[in-house]
Amino acid sequence: MPSFPRAPRLFKGAIVLLDSVSFFPKGMVTLQYNPETLRRTLQVQRTGSDGGDHLEALRLTAPPIETIQLEAEIDATDQLEFPVKNPVTVVNGIHPQLAALETIIYPKSREIQQNNVLARSGNLEIVPIEADLSVFVWSVNRVLPVRLTEFSITEEAFDTLLNPIRAKVSLGMQVLSTNDLRFDHKGSSLFSVHHKQKEVFANMNLGLNALGAIASLL
Repeated sequence: MPSFPRAPRLFKGAIVLLDSVSFFPKGMVTLQYNPETLRRTLQVQRTGSDGGDHLEALRLTAPPIETIQLEAEIDATDQLEFPVKNPVTVVNGIHPQLAALETIIYPKSREIQQNNVLARSGNLEIVPIEADLSVFVWSVNRVLPVRLTEFSITEEAFDTLLNPIRAKVSLGMQVLSTNDLRFDHKGSSLFSVHHKQKEVFANMNLGLNALGAIASLL
């Protein structure tokens, strides 16, 4: 069925992988279907505790700890309808798509091997492997440095070779703020842009009528 030439282009959510030092793009995992819901939780970072010093009640120590949860679906049905055009899917099912997500939380195998060589040579201090920077892209207004904290996969259908051909993936992510990264880190720059963008949106909502209503209460 031909698509309408003026139909709006669907913006798909994605996780972009950037080199943690050079910030050079190293890969991108695009969600096959955008989830219908996205759950965000913000944990306030403030001084003191409940019932503490009244002078500290309104002091914020850092940006809130924001977590994002979503469920994505991966389905090979459309590709399997055209096997000649999709030979990789015919042979492997959705293993490549799942692996692209899973390897985000795996250290590189060659780096594990290198650390093993260093350990065998008597090197007593081995620096932990630094992963690529993951950036969650959800529209042009939400581009966030994140760390994957939860990951579960439910494989729901398989081909005759037991390759998964349909699965649901649950992702949990923590937004990395300037409180988590060095201030000169590229990820901190991304978060700062996001932070300022929130303030711009908030000012759009806070119109003159709202200001007048607040003033009348003071």
